[in-house]
Amino acid sequence: MPSPKIAVISFPGNNCEVESLRAIKQAGMETVFFRWNDDRAKLKDVDGYFIPGGFSYEDRGRSGMVAARDPLMEFIGQEAEAGKVVIGNCNGAQILIESGLVPIGKHLDMSLARNVVAGAAVGFLSEWVWITPACADDRCVSSGWKGTMHLPIAHGEGRFTTRDKDLLAELKKNDQIAFQYCDESGKASEDALVTPNGAVYAIAGVCNPAGNVVALMPHPERTPNGAPYFVAMKKWIESRAKIQDARYKQDTRHKPQTYELGTIEPVPIELFIDTIITNNEERTVEAAARRAEPKLRLKQLKYIPLKSDPADYLKHIANFNPNKEIAYIRRGKKLTRWDASSKQEQDSSSSVLKGLKMLRRDEPYERVEDSGVCYVVKGIDEQKIYSTSMLEIFGNPHASTLTKLL
Repeated sequence: MPSPKIAVISFPGNNCEVESLRAIKQAGMETVFFRWNDDRAKLKDVDGYFIPGGFSYEDRGRSGMVAARDPLMEFIGQEAEAGKVVIGNCNGAQILIESGLVPIGKHLDMSLARNVVAGAAVGFLSEWVWITPACADDRCVSSGWKGTMHLPIAHGEGRFTTRDKDLLAELKKNDQIAFQYCDESGKASEDALVTPNGAVYAIAGVCNPAGNVVALMPHPERTPNGAPYFVAMKKWIESRAKIQDARYKQDTRHKPQTYELGTIEPVPIELFIDTIITNNEERTVEAAARRAEPKLRLKQLKYIPLKSDPADYLKHIANFNPNKEIAYIRRGKKLTRWDASSKQEQDSSSSVLKGLKMLRRDEPYERVEDSGVCYVVKGIDEQKIYSTSMLEIFGNPHASTLTKLL
């Protein structure tokens, strides 16, 4: 019997391809290195797909959002429906969550959100953790091992979370919480010493209902400790594990979380910061949105509500760099531009704020007035912007809020 053949997918910005290829080969499988824009004929005889870690598209918009909307992911979704294995580690997990392939396979049901401990964002984490299978050993493609595994993590957005509380209950009932963070003895815990990113239920990885798609945040490919993970993957494929297992529900009754785009009244002083040079994140998010609406045009700005003199805020280089940024100040309907040389406000006729203005704020935030990202959208009918698929480009409803700025 020939060895399983796995395609390791490389999107722009991924950086874990080499160790992923090595780990898969060491488990006795063949590999195919596949760039996102390669000829798909290379994939005709593969048994599965592995989406590695890194920073696809520089995490523009948010981690995994852009790659998840690449046409290749639609193809991989079709392959998953046909029963082929799909595993995503770290950024690969973020891509799978954003694509909807996990946990249900139809909607954006979760988020891998900013790392949070005790209500505060803790930034990028690079450390070692313990994980253990939290499901039956034959539940999913990579759960066929026992005990604990000591693995590295390296992510800024790795916190499994959802605002759909019914979904969490369903995942537990359907045995889809595949892996949990644990201590060395195997005891799972949400304690920050065990689950440093604040993931709900100490979730380190989840699978889809069929078990052939898995999203895992730690990196088993970076250490010999992770070898059993890939051996389990090989055994699953070789055993032709039943993709439709009668023990588990293959569909769910819950409705996906949707945005209710409310409005927010302007505060007395609002600061909008634009870039002088091309904003690559803005261009990439616009390109993702244009796959659905080709005429859409986007402007992305930093949004800071102020209660004091803007000059006090703008004089600090950590807040505003006049060599590469432009600051606009809005008081009611009046818009001025900050002149960094004279340190004075000047009247502005700029159209920078003309269009539908949406404010995105990511958890954790404390007040309605907290800063965020302002998207100014124009070029298409406003009602088209309100579609769930479009709004999900600008923010994940399980970790962010979108509000219409008047």
